[in-house]
Amino acid sequence: MTVHCPYLSPSVERGSTTWTVYRAVGSAEAVEAELFHAGAQAAEWLRPLIHRPRGFLRCENVVLLGEVPGTPHRALLAWPHWALKNLYGPVGIMFGKFYAGEEEDTRADEPLPAAPVSYLSVRAAIRRRDPQFLRATPDLATALSQADDDGRDVFEQLPYDWQEIRTWTKRFLPPVKPSASSSTTSANPPPPGS
Repeated sequence: MTVHCPYLSPSVERGSTTWTVYRAVGSAEAVEAELFHAGAQAAEWLRPLIHRPRGFLRCENVVLLGEVPGTPHRALLAWPHWALKNLYGPVGIMFGKFYAGEEEDTRADEPLPAAPVSYLSVRAAIRRRDPQFLRATPDLATALSQADDDGRDVFEQLPYDWQEIRTWTKRFLPPVKPSASSSTTSANPPPPGS
């Protein structure tokens, strides 16, 4: 991955990339709620660190191991990722998601190595580069490009319950693109890019 991300190698060399591993236990909703909590915890841990020298190299990865019968990791990571991305983008925290064994291509159609595990990646946003990853969500791309961490409580105006936060994030969904092959395993479709 260091070929595709110029920040990864110096981050790893300085010990600024860390991993926290979670095992899926319980229902899909319980796992989603815990992944959301773990992602928020990682973002809050990173917020003060990214303003220190070389803080932009900090990255916390929240790994998901184990299975929830009938629910793929893609579905378990989708809503926590979408909610966290919308909450923390305006304060300069970027969230990514990767799925074990899935092969993806870069925007330049170059193959990316398959991830060995499913995980959420939480890191400092690179305001001049990261909005390109958010083309399907122009409002979020704009918020990220203008990000300013003024110390605000990102949860101040939000409900406390995970289900209510999940409902809150639906208002940020871009229009669904019709797809002949799209299908979901959930009553609630995953957010875009999942």
